[in-house]
Amino acid sequence: MKESNASEKSVCFRCLVAGRVQGVFFRASAREQALQLGITGYARNLSDGRVEILACGSTSAVAQFRDWLRSGPPRARVTGIACEPQEYRTLVGFSVE
Repeated sequence: MKESNASEKSVCFRCLVAGRVQGVFFRASAREQALQLGITGYARNLSDGRVEILACGSTSAVAQFRDWLRSGPPRARVTGIACEPQEYRTLVGFSVE
């Protein structure tokens, strides 16, 4: 797990990822990436074909995670990503829903 700076601010972002992101292990790969970065939250498929991600953690870890979301795992083809800041919440783990 990545060490984080104790003085670094914690943030949460909700991201909607579009493209070929369902059926390509996007959520499972996002979970693996999030756990490596010490991020909590969830990944879930939406009925319109997008994946919704909630990512909470240090500013730098969430920034790295958002960069990863722009491409995702090898079989994914991300065509768009929209992220909005959310009120910070303390969560445990990163779930795939």
